[in-house]
Amino acid sequence: MIANIIIGAAIFGYATWALVKFINKSKKGKCAACDLEKSCSSQSHCGIPPN
Repeated sequence: MIANIIIGAAIFGYATWALVKFINKSKKGKCAACDLEKSCSSQSHCGIPPN
């Protein structure tokens, strides 16, 4: 019984963490939330015209 509660809490906690992380990334915008933002040499992927 206790093991089921612990496993359920872990699953619920991870789902909550993943949802919060997704929402925070989506608030940053398309390029800011991109995993390649720091190493991206071109802004064309983000819909921003190059300088």
